Amino acid sequence: MDVTVTPLPGLGTRQDFTTRSGHRIGVITYRDGRFELIVSDHEDPDKVAASVDLTTAETSALANLLGAPQLVAKLTEQQREVTGVTTWQLPLPPGSPYDGRTLGDTEMRTRTSVSIVAVVRDGTVHPSPRPDFEFAGGDLVVVVGTSTGLRAASEILEKG
Repeated sequence: MDVTVTPLPGLGTRQDFTTRSGHRIGVITYRDGRFELIVSDHEDPDKVAASVDLTTAETSALANLLGAPQLVAKLTEQQREVTGVTTWQLPLPPGSPYDGRTLGDTEMRTRTSVSIVAVVRDGTVHPSPRPDFEFAGGDLVVVVGTSTGLRAASEILEKG
């Protein structure tokens, strides 16, 4: 899918793509940090048919709704053939013992044989995070392993 990035001098940038049905859907990211979700007119792609102003929190929520399930679906599809391996999404709650600490501090693989394959934060997917990746409360941690290991990983992220 081709995403078009258009600079909007003095305002910010517009990023959009064309759907299979011919609609253009995009986001305007303003220099002041605001976001606007837009849908262009089907007949005239330069004319906005609908728009919704979004706060940073709303943008993150929408990106998580759209991004995290897609990532997990792809991982689940890839792991389908491997008996005994499961993919889970584990929230890292604010105040977790690992809020503000690195992935390496968890010693997750050593302690549980589980692999952290991605972290979703504020709508951005961080695939294959390195040991120095620093967690933040509210992260969604995507892990792969056995059911027993995944339960242990959940406990570690929540309680230490």
